[in-house]
Amino acid sequence: MNNFSDLIVKNIGLLATPEGKCAKKGKEQGKIKLIEDAFIAVQGDTITGVGTEEQLKALEKQSNFCYKTQIVDAGGSLVTPGLVDPHTHLIFSGWRQKELSLKLKGMGYLEILKMGGGILNTVKNTRRASLEDLIQNGRTALDRMMTHGTTTCEAKSGYGLNVEDEIKSLEAIRELNKIHPMELVPTFLGAHAVPEEYKGKTGEYVELINKQMIPRVAGEHLAEFCDVFCEQGVFSVDESRKILECGKNHGLIPKVHADEMTSLGGANLAAEVGAISADHLIHAGDEGLCAMAEKSVVAVLLPGTSLFLNESFARARTMIEMGIPVALATDFNPGSCPTESLQLVMNLACMKYRMIPEEVLTAVTLNAASAINMASTIGSIEPGKQADIVIWNAPDLDFIIYHFGVNLVKTVIKKGKFTVNDGQVI
Repeated sequence: MNNFSDLIVKNIGLLATPEGKCAKKGKEQGKIKLIEDAFIAVQGDTITGVGTEEQLKALEKQSNFCYKTQIVDAGGSLVTPGLVDPHTHLIFSGWRQKELSLKLKGMGYLEILKMGGGILNTVKNTRRASLEDLIQNGRTALDRMMTHGTTTCEAKSGYGLNVEDEIKSLEAIRELNKIHPMELVPTFLGAHAVPEEYKGKTGEYVELINKQMIPRVAGEHLAEFCDVFCEQGVFSVDESRKILECGKNHGLIPKVHADEMTSLGGANLAAEVGAISADHLIHAGDEGLCAMAEKSVVAVLLPGTSLFLNESFARARTMIEMGIPVALATDFNPGSCPTESLQLVMNLACMKYRMIPEEVLTAVTLNAASAINMASTIGSIEPGKQADIVIWNAPDLDFIIYHFGVNLVKTVIKKGKFTVNDGQVI
C-alpha cells in the first residue's frame, strides 16, 4: 500500500468479494474471498490496500495516514464491491402499467406487441420526448439504482428505432455519464423491434440499421456494444447475424437478446459471432449452451423478467455446471421488468435459479463486469481496482440474499467518493 490514503473504510465485520480480472465459471463462480474484521484503503479513485484490522494498526504505526485521510467506520457491517447491472433499457419515456391487466388476462408479450403495445408503445412516447426529458427520466432511475447498491450499469438505446431518435437516446446516455455518479456503458439496440413504418419490410429496416445507424453510432463514439433482439416475429437469426457482423466491422462488440420467448438459436448465434454476452436464454437448448461454454460467452440472466412475465426461469444451474460464466441483471424497462433493484434480482436468483449466495455475488459483480468488458477495473475489491464499494445493513452475505423486499444498502462509494448515505443519493 502507498504511504498515503485519502479514505480508509475500517471496522468491516465481513468483506466479501470475488477476485480477478475475468469472469468466473463452474465451481470457481462460487469461490469468493472473505475477510473478517477488515479494512479498505483508497487513494483517489483506486483501492490501494485490503486487509485485516491488525494489519491496519501496523500500518498506522508506520504513519501511512495523515490528517487529511477520511476514516469511515463500517460499524461491523458487511462490505462488498459495488453492484454491476449489465443489462438495462434505461432510456425511455412513458411507463406501461396499463399492460399489466392485459397480461393478467392471459395476453402474451408478442401478442401485445402485435397490437401496437409493448415496445412500439414506448417507441411513440420516446420519439415525442426531448433529449432533456430522456436525461431527466434516466437520472431518476439511476438514483434508484444507486440507492440499491448499483455503481455501474449498461444502458441500451432501442426505443427510438429511427436514426434521429436512436442517436438522441445514445446522446442522453452520454450526457448522463457526465452528470451522474453512476458509470454507464452504452449499447446500441436499434434492432429492438421493427417499427410500425417498416411493418412487413424487416429487410429494409435491417438495411437502415446497417447503412445509416451503425456507421453514425460508431463514427460519433456513442456506443461500445451492438445488441439485437433475436426472436421469432422480431429479427431472425440471419437478420441478427447481418446486424451484429456490421456492428463488429464498425468496432462495436456484439451482444444478443437470445432465446427469450422461443428456442430460435440465439445462443448459437452469440457463440458464432463472438458475442461478449447472450442475455435471457430462457429457452436456450443444450447445443447453444455448449457453444457458449466453448467460446466463454457470458450468460446474462434476468429472473425479474421471468417473474414479471410469469415465464419459466432460465437453467442457471445447468449453465454453471456446463462451465458458462453466469451474470445477473435487472433488465430494467417499462414493460417486461420495471425494477431498478439488483437486490431483488439477487433474491430471485437464489430462490428460482438455486444459486448459492457466493455465486450470486460473483454474478452481480465480477461476472457482470465481464459482460460489459470492465472486469479489469471493477467487480472486486482488490488493490488496483476502482474504489466502488457498498456497505450493507447486514452482518453477512447470506443476510442480503435471505432478507428480501427491502433495501439493505447503508452506504455507497463510487470511485472513492460517497454517493449514497443512509439511503439517500448525495
